Amino acid sequence: MAVPLREQLRKALPVAMKARDRVAVGVLRSTLAAIDNAEAVVPAETKALAIEQSPLGVGAAEAERRVLSAGDIARIVQDEVDSREEAAVDYERAGHADRAAQLRDEARFLGEFLTVS
Repeated sequence: MAVPLREQLRKALPVAMKARDRVAVGVLRSTLAAIDNAEAVVPAETKALAIEQSPLGVGAAEAERRVLSAGDIARIVQDEVDSREEAAVDYERAGHADRAAQLRDEARFLGEFLTVS
Protein backbone atom coordinates (compact mmCIF):
# COMPACT_ATOMS: atom_id res chain seq x y z
CA MET A 1 0.00 0.00 0.00
CA ALA A 2 1.33 3.41 -0.97
CA VAL A 3 2.13 5.88 1.79
CA PRO A 4 0.11 9.12 1.45
CA LEU A 5 2.10 12.11 0.20
CA ARG A 6 1.55 14.12 3.37
CA GLU A 7 2.92 11.26 5.49
CA GLN A 8 5.95 10.98 3.21
CA LEU A 9 6.65 14.67 3.72
CA ARG A 10 6.16 14.42 7.49
CA LYS A 11 8.46 11.39 7.76
CA ALA A 12 11.13 13.11 5.67
CA LEU A 13 11.23 16.14 7.98
CA PRO A 14 12.92 14.52 11.02
CA VAL A 15 15.30 12.68 8.69
CA ALA A 16 16.32 16.01 7.11
CA MET A 17 16.64 17.60 10.54
CA LYS A 18 18.93 14.83 11.78
CA ALA A 19 21.01 15.15 8.62
CA ARG A 20 21.15 18.93 9.22
CA ASP A 21 19.94 19.50 5.67
CA ARG A 22 18.73 23.08 6.03
CA VAL A 23 17.39 23.30 2.48
CA ALA A 24 15.28 20.14 2.83
CA VAL A 25 14.03 21.18 6.28
CA GLY A 26 12.95 24.58 4.97
CA VAL A 27 11.22 23.12 1.91
CA LEU A 28 9.42 20.45 3.92
CA ARG A 29 8.27 22.90 6.58
CA SER A 30 6.95 25.40 4.06
CA THR A 31 5.18 22.69 2.05
CA LEU A 32 3.58 21.15 5.13
CA ALA A 33 2.50 24.65 6.21
CA ALA A 34 0.92 25.22 2.78
CA ILE A 35 -1.04 21.98 3.20
CA ASP A 36 -2.12 22.98 6.71
CA ASN A 37 -3.17 26.43 5.46
CA ALA A 38 -5.26 24.85 2.70
CA GLU A 39 -7.16 22.90 5.35
CA ALA A 40 -8.12 26.04 7.24
CA VAL A 41 -11.60 27.39 6.77
CA VAL A 42 -12.78 30.94 7.10
CA PRO A 43 -14.72 31.07 10.37
CA ALA A 44 -18.34 32.06 10.07
CA GLU A 45 -18.99 35.62 11.09
CA THR A 46 -20.90 35.61 14.36
CA LYS A 47 -22.16 38.29 16.61
CA ALA A 48 -20.60 38.62 20.02
CA LEU A 49 -22.48 36.54 22.55
CA ALA A 50 -23.15 37.27 26.15
CA ILE A 51 -20.72 35.43 28.40
CA GLU A 52 -23.35 32.91 29.48
CA GLN A 53 -24.00 32.03 25.81
CA SER A 54 -20.34 31.60 24.88
CA PRO A 55 -19.09 28.12 23.94
CA LEU A 56 -17.39 26.28 26.78
CA GLY A 57 -14.78 23.57 26.95
CA VAL A 58 -11.61 22.68 25.14
CA GLY A 59 -11.99 23.17 21.41
CA ALA A 60 -15.58 24.41 21.66
CA ALA A 61 -14.83 27.52 19.64
CA GLU A 62 -12.56 25.91 17.06
CA ALA A 63 -13.62 25.74 13.42
CA GLU A 64 -13.65 22.35 11.76
CA ARG A 65 -10.88 21.95 9.19
CA ARG A 66 -11.31 20.99 5.54
CA VAL A 67 -10.46 17.44 4.58
CA LEU A 68 -8.10 17.38 1.61
CA SER A 69 -8.00 14.52 -0.86
CA ALA A 70 -4.75 12.97 -2.05
CA GLY A 71 -5.20 14.88 -5.31
CA ASP A 72 -5.60 18.17 -3.44
CA ILE A 73 -2.36 17.56 -1.54
CA ALA A 74 -0.54 16.58 -4.73
CA ARG A 75 -1.75 19.81 -6.38
CA ILE A 76 -0.50 21.85 -3.42
CA VAL A 77 2.93 20.20 -3.62
CA GLN A 78 2.99 20.73 -7.41
CA ASP A 79 2.11 24.40 -6.85
CA GLU A 80 5.06 24.66 -4.44
CA VAL A 81 7.35 23.13 -7.08
CA ASP A 82 6.01 25.45 -9.79
CA SER A 83 6.36 28.57 -7.64
CA ARG A 84 9.99 27.72 -6.89
CA GLU A 85 10.74 27.15 -10.56
CA GLU A 86 9.09 30.45 -11.52
CA ALA A 87 11.00 32.29 -8.81
CA ALA A 88 14.24 30.68 -10.02
CA VAL A 89 13.65 32.14 -13.48
CA ASP A 90 13.06 35.58 -11.95
CA TYR A 91 16.20 35.35 -9.83
CA GLU A 92 18.22 34.26 -12.84
CA ARG A 93 16.98 37.25 -14.83
CA ALA A 94 17.99 39.49 -11.94
CA GLY A 95 21.50 38.05 -11.99
CA HIS A 96 21.26 35.90 -8.85
CA ALA A 97 22.27 32.54 -10.28
CA ASP A 98 23.14 31.13 -6.84
CA ARG A 99 19.65 31.74 -5.45
CA ALA A 100 18.09 30.43 -8.68
CA ALA A 101 20.11 27.22 -8.35
CA GLN A 102 18.98 26.82 -4.74
CA LEU A 103 15.32 27.22 -5.73
CA ARG A 104 15.74 24.68 -8.53
CA ASP A 105 17.28 22.24 -6.04
CA GLU A 106 14.29 22.79 -3.73
CA ALA A 107 11.87 22.21 -6.61
CA ARG A 108 13.73 19.03 -7.62
CA PHE A 109 13.67 17.79 -4.01
CA LEU A 110 9.89 18.29 -3.77
CA GLY A 111 9.35 16.87 -7.24
CA GLU A 112 10.84 13.58 -6.10
CA PHE A 113 7.94 13.15 -3.68
CA LEU A 114 5.48 13.58 -6.55
CA THR A 115 7.15 10.91 -8.67
CA VAL A 116 7.20 8.41 -5.77
CA SER A 117 3.53 8.76 -4.84
